[in-house]
Amino acid sequence: MKIGVFDSGAGGLSVVKSLIKSKFFNEIIYYGDTARVPYGIKDKNTIIRYSLEALEFFNNFDIDLLITACNTVSAYALEEMNKQSKYPIFGVIDSGVMAVENRNISKDDPILIIATRATINSNRYQNALSNLGYSNITAIQTGLFVPMVEEGIFDGEILNATMRHYFSSIATPKAMILGCTHFPLISNSLQNYFDKKPILIHSGEAIVEYLKQRYELNRIENQDTKLKIFASDNVGGLRKIADKWLGYTQ
Repeated sequence: MKIGVFDSGAGGLSVVKSLIKSKFFNEIIYYGDTARVPYGIKDKNTIIRYSLEALEFFNNFDIDLLITACNTVSAYALEEMNKQSKYPIFGVIDSGVMAVENRNISKDDPILIIATRATINSNRYQNALSNLGYSNITAIQTGLFVPMVEEGIFDGEILNATMRHYFSSIATPKAMILGCTHFPLISNSLQNYFDKKPILIHSGEAIVEYLKQRYELNRIENQDTKLKIFASDNVGGLRKIADKWLGYTQ
């Protein structure tokens, strides 16, 4: 199976890491819209327009399905993309909610959602979880994490100060939904801030679980997944982050 992964920048590489680790896919085509990151501060119409332009890029490849790794795109543009696509397109919000259901999380356990402004304002996570009966939900905008990841800042004092800014009044949650694919790249720092207590819901791991339920996927044991990386700007910088996060690019 040959799949595409689309993200506003480098964050979707966290999803790629899980896809490679699963060994279900022969080839991954990754496109990061690094010239226009972040999407989380854009309006809905702009997000849809950028997403449809990305869809045109993937039409140059013979892919079986596309994953919109960007939560903001998943919240606002997924329906319109599917209307104009010849192959199925999956977002990461539904899979993230499914992952909460699959964990040992009670309906009244505190759940913290961190995401960009646009994703939080869409209420997609909050409404889906409330409809399932989860009653103790806190959702906060943590958009400053996105440019840090784009700059390759995964730990250190700048990140620690930003976490204190966002989380100083937040009690330790039972589960934390990383509602932006940039955030798994700082997952170790997030876990350390909360003394390694929360269950982290990771878009990459969640989408693998989701696709396993939708398709009859078989592991490919005798070859590595091929990865091709493209970007709208500074593809070299994106590949450097891929080298650091994934260990290899092809």
